Amino acid sequence: MSEEQELGITESKEHSPGEWYAEVVQKAGLADYAPMGGFIVTRPRGYAIWEQIQTHLDGWFKDTGVQNAYFPMFIPESYLEREKDIVEGFDPEVAWVTHGGNEELEERLAVRPTSESIIAPFLAQWTRSHRDLPLRINQWCSVVRWEATETKPFFRTKEFLWQEGHTAHRDEDDAWEETMTRLDQYEKLYEDVLAMPPLKGRKPEHDKFPGAHTTTTVETLMPDGKSVQAATSHYLGTSFAEAFDITYVDEDEEEETAHTTSWGLSWRAMGALIMTHSDDQGLVLPPTLAPKQVVVVPIWQEDTKDEVLEYAADVAAELDEAGVRVHFDDRDHRNPGFKYNDWELKGVPLRVEIGPNEVEDEELTLSHRPDGESITESRDGLETTVRDHLDEVFAKLYASAEETLEGEIREATSREEILGTIGQHGGYVKCGWCGDEDCEEPIKEAIAAEIVMVPLDRDEEPIHEECAICGENAEETAYFAKSY
Repeated sequence: MSEEQELGITESKEHSPGEWYAEVVQKAGLADYAPMGGFIVTRPRGYAIWEQIQTHLDGWFKDTGVQNAYFPMFIPESYLEREKDIVEGFDPEVAWVTHGGNEELEERLAVRPTSESIIAPFLAQWTRSHRDLPLRINQWCSVVRWEATETKPFFRTKEFLWQEGHTAHRDEDDAWEETMTRLDQYEKLYEDVLAMPPLKGRKPEHDKFPGAHTTTTVETLMPDGKSVQAATSHYLGTSFAEAFDITYVDEDEEEETAHTTSWGLSWRAMGALIMTHSDDQGLVLPPTLAPKQVVVVPIWQEDTKDEVLEYAADVAAELDEAGVRVHFDDRDHRNPGFKYNDWELKGVPLRVEIGPNEVEDEELTLSHRPDGESITESRDGLETTVRDHLDEVFAKLYASAEETLEGEIREATSREEILGTIGQHGGYVKCGWCGDEDCEEPIKEAIAAEIVMVPLDRDEEPIHEECAICGENAEETAYFAKSY
C-alpha cells in the first residue's frame, strides 16, 4: 500500500464534498484519471462493483424476455441523420471519426452517443410479422459524449459504461408497459441493491430524450442536496419506427408501424452510491455490491499466533464455502489497527475480529462498517450470524439514505420561495407549474437549478393551482433541484 493511501481521507464530506469524493474514488482503488482530459481508468475494485450491478440487472432483464446483443460503436452519419431529433439533441457532444489510417473516410462515423440509430435499422430487418413482437434487445457497452465539463469519476466523463435496452412492440399499450417494467426494475435496483430510495417520475417535455414521446426517470438525492438522474426509460412512440421503417404485418395481413422503447442505466449509479453512503473514513458499500463482504482479521501475540490463525482461517474458509465474499487478512507485517483502517477505506461492510479471547470462548467479534458498532457472537451458526449482520448493515445504510430524502422535499408558491429554499437547504422543491419552459429559466439562471421531474400520472392534480413563477394556471407539479 502506498504512503498516500496510509494517510486515509484528508478532505471532509460535509465541507469539501467535491474534493472528498475524488479522494475516496482514488484512495479506495476505484479509478484513476486518464491522460486525456475527461476520461478515467476504472480499476479492478471499481469494475467489480459495476459487475455486481450488471449481474443483478442482467438477470432481471433476461427474466422478462430481454436478449443481449452487441452493435458497432461507430454509426454512419447518414444513419444518425435519419432521426433528426437525435442529431439535434446530441450534435454538440458527438465525437466524429474522419480517417481510417491515412485514408479519409467517404462518410463520417459518429462514436455512439447512444445507439438508437444503429440498432433501429436491425430491429426493422428482424421484424416482419406480429409474431416477431415484442422484440427486446439490450447491450452492455460504452458511449462517448464530448461534454465540456469538469471530470467527476462515474458522474461526468466523456466516455462511460452503461446498458441500453431497445425494444419494438405492436402498440402503445405494450410499449408503455415495457417502459414501466424497466423503470420499476431500476427502482428495485436502487432500493434492494444500492440501499437508496429513489423518486420516480417523468421528465418535462423540454427535457425528454430527443425523439421520445415520454421520458420516465428515477431520481436520487445526494447528501449535499443535489439530485442525480439515476436511470431513464423512454417510450419512443412511433418516431424511430417511422424513421427506420420498423413495421410488421398483423393478423389481418395489414402493415402496421411498431412502437419502440429504449432504457438505460450508466455507471453514474456508482457515483451516486459512493456519494450517498461513504464517509470521512473512506468508501462505504452495501453488502449486495461489495466485492468483499467480510474481512476476517486475526489478532495475535507471538505465543497465540498459531491457534488464532488456525481458528480465523477456519472461519474464513467456512464463509467462503457458504458463498460469502470473504477475505482473510493474515498479513504479518501490518498491525490490526492498520488493517482496520485499510478495510474501512476500501468499504468492506463487515469486519470479523478474532483474537485469543474469541478462540478460547469460541466466539467472534463483528464490527459494522457504517457506524463502527461492535458485537460479540457465538461461533455456532456462523453463516446465519454473518448474513444477519450483513442484512443489518444494509438496513442501516438504507435508513440513513431514506432519512436524508424525507427531510429534503419542500414546497414553494413563488419564485422567491424556490430560490430561497434551494439556496438555503438544497433538496427538492415542488410547486405548481404552467408547463412553459420559459418559467424554468429564472430559476436556472439564478441558482443553476432546474425541473428534474414531474409526476408520472399526467392527470394528477398539481400541488398548487397557480404556477409559482408566472402566476398562470398550473398544469402539473414540478420538482426543482440542483443536479449532477
